[in-house]
Amino acid sequence: MKRTALFVSAALATATLVSGCVSSDRDTSAGAATGGDQQACPFEVDESVTTTARIAYQDIPNGDLLVKDAGILEACLPNAEITWSRFASGGDVVQAFGSGSADLGLLGSSPATKALSAPLNIDVQVVWIHDVIGAAESLVVRDPAITSVEQLAGKTIATPFASTAHYSLLAALDRAGITDQVTLVNLAPDATVAAWQSGEIDGTWIWEPTLSELTDGHVLLTSADTAAAGVPTFDLAGATRAFVDANPEFVAVWTRAQDWAVEQLLTNPDEASVALAVQLGISPEEVRPQLDGLTYLRASDQASDEYLGAAFADNLLSTAQFLLEQGQITAVSDPEVYRNGIYVDAARKVAQP
Repeated sequence: MKRTALFVSAALATATLVSGCVSSDRDTSAGAATGGDQQACPFEVDESVTTTARIAYQDIPNGDLLVKDAGILEACLPNAEITWSRFASGGDVVQAFGSGSADLGLLGSSPATKALSAPLNIDVQVVWIHDVIGAAESLVVRDPAITSVEQLAGKTIATPFASTAHYSLLAALDRAGITDQVTLVNLAPDATVAAWQSGEIDGTWIWEPTLSELTDGHVLLTSADTAAAGVPTFDLAGATRAFVDANPEFVAVWTRAQDWAVEQLLTNPDEASVALAVQLGISPEEVRPQLDGLTYLRASDQASDEYLGAAFADNLLSTAQFLLEQGQITAVSDPEVYRNGIYVDAARKVAQP
């Protein structure tokens, strides 16, 4: 495989989001997003936990936003100190882990792999799979005449670097044999919309809800397609090992809250869409079809070997091998690093009847 050529034009560079935390203009206190009515804890309240937890979240339509919107953690852990900070991409969350400014947060499988690999070598663990990414993350292009990846040669494509979208894009370009014939630019979702509207990019591999804003383009390839080709991607929750080791009770309750949220998504997606719409700043009618592009897993599924087990560790290892070939990391870690980079205890505890 050829190493990806990465170029950023001067015009687009000014729109590129600087890595790091993005301040949210929403009130992230418990119950604020639901009109001040914090939902009661749907399981047993644990008053013994006094953890201080800094949670990094992203605007992605999955259970994490439901937990935040309903104030479940705040209701179930009334003596814990919980803060939520919005981030633009998994790459930014990895930087927060590296700088010690986040304890637990949402990031994709590709950023998680980079964190566990050289040169970063951040001691993190995957504690939950928020979703298996499908059509909710896709390659959309402006020109209706482009009907194959090969036709992207000579084009400018945007994606948030170090994200699952970036990983899927690299894999697609590699399969088409045009890796060094496409100009890639690093743009966060908000900046992507601006660059698209100004005509500065020909396409982007991006996720919902930004994907649905690009209404004058057409989807060329989805992350479901890349998964079918052997390159699956996931939205994960990662936490620093130090945080997990020091706060297993918090992680267990956090996991139970996430499992509750997945149940809502699977059994009552219309109602879940209303809460997600508040967090995403769009209508429930816009949210509902986005849910179909992601697969949500209960704790009982995640506790299996296929997900938070040996098979998933193998997936992280194969991702690292591909990222090394693409020049995205400097070395693949020992397989044991990826095995130890998974924490399944909380999912197993929650999955128990």
